[in-house]
Amino acid sequence: MAASSSFMSHSLQAHASTETAIKCCKGYMYGNLCSSYSRIGYSRSKFLTSPKFLHNENSTKWEHVEKCPTRNEIQCRAVEIENSVSPFISKKFELDDVIEAQQFDREILNHIFEVALDMEKIEKSSSKSQMLKGYLMATLFYEPSTRTRLSFESAMKRLGGEVLTTENAREFSSAAKGETLEDTIRTVEGYSDIIVMRHFESGAAKKAAATASIPIINAGDGPGQHPTQALLDVYTIQREIGKLDGIKVGLVGDLANGRTVRSLAYLLAKYKDVKIYFVSPDVVKMKDDIKDYLTSQDVKWEECDNLTEVASECDVVYQTRIQRERFGERIDLYEQARGKYIVDKNVLNVMQRHAVVMHPLPRLDEITIDVDEDPRAAYFRQAKNGLYIRMALVKLLLLGW
Repeated sequence: MAASSSFMSHSLQAHASTETAIKCCKGYMYGNLCSSYSRIGYSRSKFLTSPKFLHNENSTKWEHVEKCPTRNEIQCRAVEIENSVSPFISKKFELDDVIEAQQFDREILNHIFEVALDMEKIEKSSSKSQMLKGYLMATLFYEPSTRTRLSFESAMKRLGGEVLTTENAREFSSAAKGETLEDTIRTVEGYSDIIVMRHFESGAAKKAAATASIPIINAGDGPGQHPTQALLDVYTIQREIGKLDGIKVGLVGDLANGRTVRSLAYLLAKYKDVKIYFVSPDVVKMKDDIKDYLTSQDVKWEECDNLTEVASECDVVYQTRIQRERFGERIDLYEQARGKYIVDKNVLNVMQRHAVVMHPLPRLDEITIDVDEDPRAAYFRQAKNGLYIRMALVKLLLLGW
């Protein structure tokens, strides 16, 4: 990997200086993991900076060692050197949790995308990576999911880690008995090294991150945000269009309840000369907080009701599903919104040759099946890119750069 190779060279040069630290892991760690909840961009001092006291086998003293990366358990794991940097001298990832799109800046995004490219090489390699051997991921999903949950689990296993999983935790976990989210997180973090969580309430991921002493990844929190989807969306746009500055993007469908388009709007605001078109039925228009944010960042946006006109102007047509589950008992409003904007061959005919159609999936009838044959239909490539982005994030949160 680009980042790893440079650090690998440093790793070999620094071998002698880290020998004592490596030896100390033959002993045992005492003391509790420390956690500071002063939040700056949802970053907190956790296991990479927590003070540890380890036994030096050559003396009778207990030595204070900084930055000895361990899991939330007593015994250190043996150091394994692969094509990644030794965890004793890795540069720590800037974020401890992935909660919302506002956490990222352009520099971090570029670096994550570089790591994702390396993850693609690992995934296509015939040899299996053992980079995360000995680590456990817990996937805690309170809402249904196919792509997100499976891509995270695949990401962990392709890097040599293991997965503890629960599907539909809202109904089949202790939450059904009335257990609080905080109690669930405190329990599950005792079994794992990282938690990937989807929840039906906006803000639940932020609450979980404030409780946990291990990394939390927000896999979607109600109508709030879906930051890893936004990361893979921006990564896909870069791969498909070849640039992120100066693009025009049409966001179509359920913009009021769509956590994917909300997170994507936040990330697109990081780039220059971007224009966003909002195309949606009146009952699911984009909320004012996103519009106000884009305005504050000098991002041009426009609300339109003609999908064909927007499609002819855009580099990306980002279609979304009208989400029946967000309407509650108001079936009348759902029926009013559903089917108003559909991407079909007529829309493709006005799109530019380099432009692409994207969709976070699953789709219902908002993209017709005959669109799949067009090379500009990027949504299945987009879904595959989710694997590489999530491999990169899990690696960075657990091992650093």
